[in-house]
Amino acid sequence: QVQLVESGGGVVQAGGSLRLSCAASGGSFSSYGMGWFRQAPGKEREFVATISYSGGGTYYADFVKGRFTISRDNAKNTVYLQMNSLKPEDTAVYYCAADANDSRWPQVRLSDYEYWGQGTQVTVSP
Repeated sequence: QVQLVESGGGVVQAGGSLRLSCAASGGSFSSYGMGWFRQAPGKEREFVATISYSGGGTYYADFVKGRFTISRDNAKNTVYLQMNSLKPEDTAVYYCAADANDSRWPQVRLSDYEYWGQGTQVTVSP
């Protein structure tokens, strides 16, 4: 029912910035909490950030706090992840996810989300 399409990944040097976008269709975007996760080679998928359905609440993993900003534009059915001061250890596939089942805030668990995007590669060179 819900489809998520990510874009904006790429290759940047350490210290650079990227802005990821996730466009949603097929559901009621404005009623969904949204999240970003990432998965590096050989690592488990890990929580990055989440934003409440209205955009009024945000929550971040410690390792990105102060560097990344999650935001959403409900009029455009899109959630964003602004990534600044990127580090090589940020290299991963980044996934957008939608909580269409009103999971408990903050949604930091994989199981909190019902729909997932295809992922977009972010590579940060040393």
